[in-house]
Amino acid sequence: MNPTPDLLARIDRLESIEAIRQLPARYALSLDMRDLDAHVNLFAPDIRVSREKSGRAHLKRWLDDTLRLQFTGTSHHIGNHIIEFDDADHAHGVVYSKNEHETGPEWVIMQMLYWDNYERIDGSWCFRRRLPCYWYATDLNKPPIGDRKMRWPGREPYDGAYHELFPSWKEFWANPPSTDEPEVAAPAPVGEFLKRMRRSAAEPRIRVR
Repeated sequence: MNPTPDLLARIDRLESIEAIRQLPARYALSLDMRDLDAHVNLFAPDIRVSREKSGRAHLKRWLDDTLRLQFTGTSHHIGNHIIEFDDADHAHGVVYSKNEHETGPEWVIMQMLYWDNYERIDGSWCFRRRLPCYWYATDLNKPPIGDRKMRWPGREPYDGAYHELFPSWKEFWANPPSTDEPEVAAPAPVGEFLKRMRRSAAEPRIRVR
């Protein structure tokens, strides 16, 4: 018996999920091992690099300049990964990343997440864009208690965007329970977990350099 279109679509979805899950892991390994050719080929061929420049060659040059200038070594540890599909060839997701950086004489640890957009181009899944959202960066021996948790050597502390995408963070602190009666919200529709958490806000934008 021939497989039904529905079964083929479900198999394709499972294969797509696995291919997308490999992208952040490959991103981490290729970046940490400084294989910039392998790294930039994880992105769409026309990836936007700046207001004026796009493409993998420009991304490779920007990475080369950045890594040589700022980081002696890095290690990216990939965590939780949520993937939702817009259609068969487009998806978005959130993935956690815990990072360590050797930057000159200092060792900086970082907790962040990425808001990703994925696209299948010529049969292969790739990053269409990555929006980094940082919670903290600090010297290994200096826990970043308080505000402005991004604390890089030689820079004034500043805020990341770790909580900006999700209104639930401010809602939680602004709205303590007003009664003793517990409330349970309806679950998000299938495939709309991130949309519900974003309160149906528009797609987050990357600030182009």
